[in-house]
Amino acid sequence: MLEFTDVHFQKMKAKAEENYKSFGEVYCPYFQEKVHFNAKGLDHIKFKSWNRTRLVQDQYMRFKFLHLAPHIVKLSHTVQGIFETQIFERRKINSRWEKKLLRVSYYEFIAVIEHVRVRVIIKYVEGGEKFFWSIIPFWR
Repeated sequence: MLEFTDVHFQKMKAKAEENYKSFGEVYCPYFQEKVHFNAKGLDHIKFKSWNRTRLVQDQYMRFKFLHLAPHIVKLSHTVQGIFETQIFERRKINSRWEKKLLRVSYYEFIAVIEHVRVRVIIKYVEGGEKFFWSIIPFWR
């Protein structure tokens, strides 16, 4: 079982957030376009869904390997999985938040870097840009 203190968690979180802000956008060979590292991806690392936080252990593991995400995106020539669906997305329309049914695609890239196997998820919402959504370490 992974053991860490609240101090370790806060340090890891601060370091990961600092690094994340420096990522900006990264060219992905698979899409042949840039993937953006925006606030939505960082929020998804902290929250399962809107206003529902993840377990601290889950956040800690994701923050710990977050620095690998841009490298995986840069090196990805092949996608390992695609999931397409229609979901309600929160959008700010006319100065208020509304939910709108939109077509969403999730692209999964799996890599082993620094002896760690992780999945990176890229999200594309109809009419928008592709952006980093999540990093998922293989738990076992």
